[in-house]
Amino acid sequence: MPAPLAVPRLTRRARVSGGEVAWDVAGSGPPVVLVHGTPSWSFLWRGVAERLTDRFTVHLWDLLGYGDSERRSGQDISIAAQARYLAEMLEHWGLDAPAVVGHDIGGAIVLRAHLCEGRAYGALTLVDAVVFNPWNTPTTMHIRRHLDAYETMPAHIYEEVVRAHLRTAHARAPAREVLEAYLRPWTGEEGQRAYFRKLAQIDEAQTAVLEPRLPTLSMPAQVIWGADDGWLEPALGRRLAAAIPGARLDMIPGAGHFAPEDDPEAVAGALGDFLAAVS
Repeated sequence: MPAPLAVPRLTRRARVSGGEVAWDVAGSGPPVVLVHGTPSWSFLWRGVAERLTDRFTVHLWDLLGYGDSERRSGQDISIAAQARYLAEMLEHWGLDAPAVVGHDIGGAIVLRAHLCEGRAYGALTLVDAVVFNPWNTPTTMHIRRHLDAYETMPAHIYEEVVRAHLRTAHARAPAREVLEAYLRPWTGEEGQRAYFRKLAQIDEAQTAVLEPRLPTLSMPAQVIWGADDGWLEPALGRRLAAAIPGARLDMIPGAGHFAPEDDPEAVAGALGDFLAAVS
């Protein structure tokens, strides 16, 4: 097995109403908040973040129950709860109207933080984002239907299932050490429990409220989508951009659902160009 990939760890901690989250900040310039989705963690943003820090102050955090943030039984780690925690983190950081970027369920989280929690944004970018129902992959739905069997699955079999699922988020096979870094938070007994805890709290009723309110968005908006996204088809990206008044659409050729991993340079370029134009 290769040596673990050197991954910059989030060094700071903050307490939100649901528990303790890991976060960090780097760079200088206008603030940008990057919000990951599932089953990833802040590791997803590393290539994008390092390309933005010369022009922007980049805020990163691990959703509660993910990455290096607190994980325990009884947590509310639903999309609605994560939106409340994001609102609390924006308060903690003292950010009144930052640019906010959400990937996968991070897209639903940032939308709910604005539409349901009343947080103001200076600009909004949605990357391969969960917005339209239904959005769960067939793998996720199969696991949810057989949750008892998966929860008691031997660790080595469970980890192979998660590895296989993670591979399909990439347009090309990721390097072994990269795949293992995405898997790391979900390994061991605690990781296995955390993985299924988040799946058990999926509720598409919490995303159903988003589509009807997209026409009310008034801040500068951008949609970035992997042109080879195998989880959320590219047509959804075009549909999303059309539903948000004045939204810019950037399709990333050769990128899958984990577009920030597959082509961080292109994602950072599209994001940086957009933010520079609207700031």
